[in-house]
Amino acid sequence: MLIDHLIYAHPDLDAAVAEIHRRFGVEAGAGGSHPSRGTHNKLLALGPRTYLELIAPDPGQPAPATPRPYGVEGITEGGLVGWVIAVEDIEAARTYARSHGFDPGPVMEGRREDATGRLLHWRVTANAQVAGVIPFLINWGDTRHPAVDAPVGLTLRSLWVEHPRPTEIRTELAAMGADVEVRRAPRPALVARIGGPHGDGELR
Repeated sequence: MLIDHLIYAHPDLDAAVAEIHRRFGVEAGAGGSHPSRGTHNKLLALGPRTYLELIAPDPGQPAPATPRPYGVEGITEGGLVGWVIAVEDIEAARTYARSHGFDPGPVMEGRREDATGRLLHWRVTANAQVAGVIPFLINWGDTRHPAVDAPVGLTLRSLWVEHPRPTEIRTELAAMGADVEVRRAPRPALVARIGGPHGDGELR
């Protein structure tokens, strides 16, 4: 399993950057906008091909025709809202998931502009629209991986899921090829332990 990225949503991108910088000691950068999606982002590398995405509504775009992804539309505070697994063959991984009891939906095309105006392309499973504790799948094709240009200094130490129905969630995670610990808890949550210049801390 290769964790491609974690998604941290916030009502305001600059505030998200400041919060993560204060907590972990590295300032996010190297992001861009999502045309027609109404969001923009900044990134932090968590490893050679893993990164933390900070995402928020983009005040520079008109209101999108469809709801912004990951529940960004109505959030009032920052939090981890999803995670992504990188796969070589997204169609095969999708077929495997469906045959093992979880349907991640069809494969969709995605794109965004980076800070230099370069267009990035990728393919994701449709459950990316809602995200949550079950990851979605991504394939970057020949696009330069975003972690390569993201600010460095942070490390993903561990990742786990909290959920009131852990057995059910373990089955769905296994179908998606996700090998992470699931802990029983009153409410669903995605929790990452991240290390940085200011020490280790949990992000949820």
